[in-house]
Amino acid sequence: MTTNTITAPTERTITPRPARQWLPQRVLFTQNALAEPWGQQIYARVQGLGLPIEELPGNRLSGLRGESERETYNRAKRTLAVVTAPPSMLKLQPIPPSADWQFHLATGCPAHCQYCYLAGSLQGPPVVRVFANLPEILANLPRYERPDGLTTFEASCYTDPLGIEHLTGSLAETIRFFGTRPKAHLRWVTKFDAVDQLLALPHNGHTRCRISMNAAPVSGKLEGGTASLPARLAALRKLALPRELGGGGYPVGVVLAPIMPVEGWESHYSQLLDSIAEQLDFPCDLTFELITHRFTAPSKETLLEWYPNTSLDMDETTRTVKRTKLGSSKYVFQPPTMKALRAFFERGIAERLPHADVLYWT
Repeated sequence: MTTNTITAPTERTITPRPARQWLPQRVLFTQNALAEPWGQQIYARVQGLGLPIEELPGNRLSGLRGESERETYNRAKRTLAVVTAPPSMLKLQPIPPSADWQFHLATGCPAHCQYCYLAGSLQGPPVVRVFANLPEILANLPRYERPDGLTTFEASCYTDPLGIEHLTGSLAETIRFFGTRPKAHLRWVTKFDAVDQLLALPHNGHTRCRISMNAAPVSGKLEGGTASLPARLAALRKLALPRELGGGGYPVGVVLAPIMPVEGWESHYSQLLDSIAEQLDFPCDLTFELITHRFTAPSKETLLEWYPNTSLDMDETTRTVKRTKLGSSKYVFQPPTMKALRAFFERGIAERLPHADVLYWT
């Protein structure tokens, strides 16, 4: 729901702890990436940050594996690889209920979330791969726009684009691109907070910026390397504030994920919803996406290799099995728990932020 009424919001004096900027220890460039003009732009950014650059003799990444899965994880998480997206990635796949289509600026993420949904989804070590052929990726998108109506595109299925924006500039370039597309809207989500660089971009209301949030015990214990919850709340406010009041004037969203019935969850999530309402004390275009925790047997195996001491609850005996359209299985909460969680969030959001749209529950 969008409104043109501008009400002066309450002045906020919070000075939250920002996320530490991710600076990889290795930066690899393939030959194909070096041949791309956008690859050269990324090269200049990385060089300007004083990071060590390795120009590979070809297009194959090597030297990413260690002697154990944990060592492989640590080595990969310290590595940025600048490559070109293969032709298969230009054939877009639908991604309901998030958007009509997904496309990729990168794969892999610099954060250390112990429930990571990329575990088991991406092949090979979890190195951050950034795509140097960005102009080709963007030029391909209009082929998927509906001739009539609006088409939505999700850019953060396999990465957190804001967490690597200081290295790539790709998110800003993508926002500019969608600002020129009257019938196409961009959607992206982050757990980082460095949004100042995005506030003045000519988005024309065609980009919805979403911040992923969670209850304090989940965020504090399971989301390593990300911005603190107060920092994310402040970033959400900056993005949503009208341009006249110093903000970005973006449509915004909150992705509550993964929702978990931790001890005292009603109190913790009530505090989170109160904080969101406090930060968005002015009219804005706001959505919520509500995603409960789930895992697969392969992802559990990978996560336990990456985080052997995790406190994340992945006890199959307390879950129910849900079959996907592709025939795989995932473990989700039992129906009574799902029902209680859904009722709580839908009621809590309606009471505090009645203008917000809840897009889906899953």
